[in-house]
Amino acid sequence: MTDPKDNVPEDAEPQVEGDATNAQEPEDLIEAEGPDVEVPTDGPAAGGPDADAANDLSPEDEALLADAARGIAEDKLSPQDRDLVAEMRADMLRAQAELVNFRKRVERDREANREVAIAEVVRALLPALDDLTRAEAHGDLAEGPMQVIGQKIRGGFEKFKLVQIGEKGEAFDPNIHEAIVQLPTPGATAQTVADVVEPGYKLGERVLRAAKVAVAVPA
Repeated sequence: MTDPKDNVPEDAEPQVEGDATNAQEPEDLIEAEGPDVEVPTDGPAAGGPDADAANDLSPEDEALLADAARGIAEDKLSPQDRDLVAEMRADMLRAQAELVNFRKRVERDREANREVAIAEVVRALLPALDDLTRAEAHGDLAEGPMQVIGQKIRGGFEKFKLVQIGEKGEAFDPNIHEAIVQLPTPGATAQTVADVVEPGYKLGERVLRAAKVAVAVPA
């Protein structure tokens, strides 16, 4: 039996399905020009962390892209169809990038709203924390069950990064200090905290309440 391969001319080049080299005329190959699309560098088109979002296509869109890709591979699309496919792909990339940006904005807003809610709750509890501080200063929390309760309350606040601000001897800072009295002091060269009347508190970088202080000023 004769091998079909024997009937192939020796100088014939192998044909690969879908290869652009199989086109009859080079001038028939027209590069598709779609609209310029500005895609974020960390978006789906860039293969960033949100690249999976670009794969959330409907079955209809996937089938359409598959048909278009098959047509391009088989060189069955006209130049106009090639341009249309490129434009559709650009539109989908733009839509996916906008969706990724929208998701990021929603996450940022959700986190910001969470921080505001925590700050309002903690601010409402500051008077109770002041009472706890005064009781500790008078020795009422030295021992007994109130000592344990005070430790638990302070531990709960620390989980939310609540920090007390305002210490005697530190430089006066209007961003975290509220001066309720000025004390002319001989020898003072700068404004410093002479006494803390009521401590202030910060939640992370947010000042919930400025410390009320007496300020020593140059005489």
